[in-house]
Amino acid sequence: MNPRNFLAELKRRNVYKVAVAYVVVAWLLIQAASILFPTFEAPAWVMKVVVTLMAAGFPIALVIAWAFEMTPEGMKRTENVSPDEFIPQWSKRKFAALIAAIAAIAAGLLLFQVLRTKPVPGVATANAPQKSIAVLPFNNLSRDPDNEYFAEGVQDEILTRLSKIADLKVISRTSTQHYKSAPENLPDIARQLGVAHILEGSVQKSGDAVRVNVQLIKAANDSHLWADTFDRKLTDIFSVESEVAKAIADQLRAKLTGREEQVIADKPTDNPAAYDAYLRGLAYNLKTATTPGNSLGAQKYLREAVRLDPKFALSWALLSEVDARGYLTASLQPTIALREEGRQAAETALTLQPNLGEAILAKGYYYYACLKDYDTAMLYFEKARQLLPNSSQIPQSLAGVARRRGEWDRSESYFNEAERLDPRNVVLLTDRVVYYVALRRFPEALRKLDQVLDITPDDLDTLVEKAAIAQAEGDLPSASAILAQLHPGAADTNAWEIQIYQAILERHPAAVIPRLKEVLVKPDPALGYANGELRFFLGWAQEIAGDHAAAQESWRQARSELEPLLKEQPENCFLLGDLALTNACLGDKAAALTLAERAVAVNPIEKDAEYGPMGIEFLARVMARIGEPDRAITALQKLLSIPYIAPLVENVPLTPALLRLDPMFDPLRNDPRFQKLCVGPEQIGPNK
Repeated sequence: MNPRNFLAELKRRNVYKVAVAYVVVAWLLIQAASILFPTFEAPAWVMKVVVTLMAAGFPIALVIAWAFEMTPEGMKRTENVSPDEFIPQWSKRKFAALIAAIAAIAAGLLLFQVLRTKPVPGVATANAPQKSIAVLPFNNLSRDPDNEYFAEGVQDEILTRLSKIADLKVISRTSTQHYKSAPENLPDIARQLGVAHILEGSVQKSGDAVRVNVQLIKAANDSHLWADTFDRKLTDIFSVESEVAKAIADQLRAKLTGREEQVIADKPTDNPAAYDAYLRGLAYNLKTATTPGNSLGAQKYLREAVRLDPKFALSWALLSEVDARGYLTASLQPTIALREEGRQAAETALTLQPNLGEAILAKGYYYYACLKDYDTAMLYFEKARQLLPNSSQIPQSLAGVARRRGEWDRSESYFNEAERLDPRNVVLLTDRVVYYVALRRFPEALRKLDQVLDITPDDLDTLVEKAAIAQAEGDLPSASAILAQLHPGAADTNAWEIQIYQAILERHPAAVIPRLKEVLVKPDPALGYANGELRFFLGWAQEIAGDHAAAQESWRQARSELEPLLKEQPENCFLLGDLALTNACLGDKAAALTLAERAVAVNPIEKDAEYGPMGIEFLARVMARIGEPDRAITALQKLLSIPYIAPLVENVPLTPALLRLDPMFDPLRNDPRFQKLCVGPEQIGPNK
């Protein structure tokens, strides 16, 4: 067919107009879906299906427009239609009018989207569920500033009771604790948290007398819905928290089951001193990073709480969780005794209160973190979800299980669910940073870190992570600028290691060596293998500085500190890897190889996709050091193709930039295979 005739035929058969109309209508439908689906909490895949169907339908619509014509008698194939049967072509004016009408609808949808995503005062919480609430920190009006913990305790108990009501959306304390007690911008805060109501309060304690003031506020127009004052004795404080929770549920017209009514009335402990210790331990547990200092602080106070009240089930549950997380991340010495304490604490909590959601969650976390029994852990997490409907920790834990199984996309879906429940929880946001870092999705990790810094400005652990990412990207000047702001304490081993690693990457470590020696003069025994790891870093820095004798002495001391720990920590991959590297640096190739292979075997990648590869990194470093380039390069090729949590510095996995900078890989520099690994981001694994 002549091209001109073909184009004329397209026009005659209205194919052009069908194409234009299809594109515009499809766009309108997609815009409408993007508004309606979130409202009804449709899964993300539903939107993907709609877009796919729209795209697939376009060529089908064009084929139908070519093959069929509308006649007064209905649709007929074109070759069976005589010219006088065609319905007259639309006039340009009518077609223009149709397009104008569609454009007007599109403009209306676009305007709605803008208004929806950029709310103005008065409508900030229009999309929030009406049965939703955030409990802001209570103001401590007591003369003694040490009573701040008591005010936090009253707030936390009210919030905990509310969060167990399935008919309510309740934002966790971890998202609200960084706000002021009585802020001026309530509509903005409600929008940030996704709630329609705010509870404010104050606590005044004098001797054994307590006064609690509370007020429930509708955030959209800053109007007071309910307020009350309670004057009670200290021993009766829990009844106040129960009454407030019940009154709020009534005001928001939340339906309570019989079990929920009982939960609201429960007292976690009759011992005020035990409760105070619990709150202090909780404060450590809520810090942004799972560091040795934070884990030890939480563990110390929670042990004190259950000593003071052995029937304090909630504290037993949190102690088990702290132990299990410390065992998993090695922020506590991952000994057999620690694992056993975590098990006993979870079982004690369940024995005391079989239907306590926190106790069921703790038992699941024990199976996940200590036993790597992910199927059993999932069963406990799903059971706990029924009792803790507003807990972000459950989807966060499910995200952790998914990562261990290598289900990275599924893990992200769980993180999205957790953040909807708890949008300003710095622990949750930091855990998501670790997820992005493992995948080498550094821009997204940095955006999350900025979110954390917006909530907790100048947080040490957050700045350390930003510096580590800059190093991984090969941007040493930016890393140096960040690290110059830091003033870590003796227990901040992560911060010390990142500063030393920076000096090593710059190949000018002389300045940090005296400071590190000062830290190691009186090492904290509770830090265990972390002290030996710092000693290894000292030897590494001394070697780069040219003082080989001092380096050998530091490594000998590191080995003497690390080796005795193996008996109680036979599965500690960090400890095994540190010892393997130390022996490699001391020239003991046989011991180094044995320990490196053991580090790979204790936590194989097939069982743990997230942490398993760290043994392979230890192996790669040892092989490079002892002159086994083939095995070193094979291991590095594997590492650059997969996501994982790194063993040495702030979770960040190896990148081409780090391979170019890290002196430990100097023995491989002249190998063409290694040079290929150092080329650009194309060598990085799942970076999507």
